[in-house]
Amino acid sequence: MSSSKFAVAGATGRLGRHVVDVLTERGHSVVPMSRATGVDIITGEGLIEAFAGVDTIIDVASWHASDQQAATEFFRTAARNLHRAGQQAAVGGVLAVSIIGADLATEGFVAAQQVHEEATLHGPLPARILRAAQFHEFVGQLLDWRQGDVAYIPRLPTQLVACRTVAETLADLAADTDAPAQATGGTPIPEIAGPRTETMAAAAKLLGARRGIEVVEIDGSGMPDAEIAAAGGFLPSPHATLAGPTFQQWLDAQF
Repeated sequence: MSSSKFAVAGATGRLGRHVVDVLTERGHSVVPMSRATGVDIITGEGLIEAFAGVDTIIDVASWHASDQQAATEFFRTAARNLHRAGQQAAVGGVLAVSIIGADLATEGFVAAQQVHEEATLHGPLPARILRAAQFHEFVGQLLDWRQGDVAYIPRLPTQLVACRTVAETLADLAADTDAPAQATGGTPIPEIAGPRTETMAAAAKLLGARRGIEVVEIDGSGMPDAEIAAAGGFLPSPHATLAGPTFQQWLDAQF
């Protein structure tokens, strides 16, 4: 396998850390990009220097909150800056991660991913998207957001996937130099999800039992696109790759 040079936007994030690890383990050169390394994808600071000799940009940077407007502006600005600086540095292309069901979402953080995908695919560099299911790691975040001693979690269907599995899939796609760039309306965007469908509440109960947190199931009404989620709109498509551990398997490995 030939070695390539990748720049990873969001390298210190939940997914980015795994992407850096997987690429490094496979013998590739990696430029981790984050404000901590002196690179800011919103202001553009350090981007040109970071892209020197880079073959592909892997964009796994994410907004830290669920506000749709703020997330939309973040993704739009980041994609624009990555494309502009990448074009100046003669980078070969961009590979970005999105969320399964982004094309169906009408509100909230997932809907902001529509802008992320469009901005990525319509920039000057050849671009590809990988849509991923919600991460195993997201369940802990839901418990951390609770108010008081009880976590109220919706029993909406999901097909949770490990961050490490998503990172491995991104590394496979990034190293496939023969893969054509994607275009909206063309071939289906590839998806990666875990091996089985479960509810977010059921997964939260498994983690809550380990952490001593009571989890109460709710129907999810009032949440962004709850009806779409309840109908399976955020579950993987038939063409999706299903891989990695179940949530229970992943949890056992963590503890």
